[in-house]
Amino acid sequence: MVVSPTHEIYLALGSNLGDRLGNLHIAVRLMPPKVHITSASQVYETPPWGYQEQPPFLNQVVRGKTRLKPEALLKFLKQLEIQMGRLPSVRYGPRLIDIDILFYDDLIQEKGDLTIPHPRLHERAFVLVPLADLAPEYRHPIRGETVHQLLAQVDTHQIRLYQPEGTIVDHTG
Repeated sequence: MVVSPTHEIYLALGSNLGDRLGNLHIAVRLMPPKVHITSASQVYETPPWGYQEQPPFLNQVVRGKTRLKPEALLKFLKQLEIQMGRLPSVRYGPRLIDIDILFYDDLIQEKGDLTIPHPRLHERAFVLVPLADLAPEYRHPIRGETVHQLLAQVDTHQIRLYQPEGTIVDHTG
């Protein structure tokens, strides 16, 4: 029996409808066995990007392993979004869950509706901040810069670590 190789992937997750934090947790919980999550960033609250008239997002990046080829991975993730209740909407509009492939190994691919690395990740603080939690020294295969270097080039002042209501934060050290 031939076993396909395992690929390292980075996925961006976002939600701004319903139980935003719960939506992120459910998406991660539904990924196995197709995607095995190996680590997850902290969760950040971020303003909407593109279409502004909508609630703020919660964003997170996860690192995982998969045996799926890129196109099969995209299909799986889009089916997962639908399974969770995502409905068609305006581009960059409100969504229950959004899952994007950021990196797939060091693959560079532009085929149909799938571009890897994600074509706009270097412009998006809401992706780069959580990605830097996991892989600050990961080098973008096209741009040649590390995630940390890309992060230094975007405005992050509206991105904040998410603290659920009622959470007590101990700042005493």
